Amino acid sequence: MSLSHHPPPNRDQIESMLLALLDGGQSRDEVDRWAAQWVTDPDGGGVEDADVWWALTQLHGIDLRYAKDGPYLHDEEQIRHWLHAFRACRPRAS
Repeated sequence: MSLSHHPPPNRDQIESMLLALLDGGQSRDEVDRWAAQWVTDPDGGGVEDADVWWALTQLHGIDLRYAKDGPYLHDEEQIRHWLHAFRACRPRAS
């Protein structure tokens, strides 16, 4: 049984969080905490979509830095790459 109090995010929510990181709509800390509720759940928080899981594991820890006041481990270019890769995995409309 999942410990998360929220249903798993869908693909649109993941894309929104990636975009919010890039446009400053969400802080890195906010996005890390958001993703953590599923990534840290022993049962995966009910996430069944492998691409959503992959994105959550990228977003969890997005606030980590090389050193206390150093640059982030993942810069905006890396986040844009994740967004592009995630979009490439979207199922195509029939």
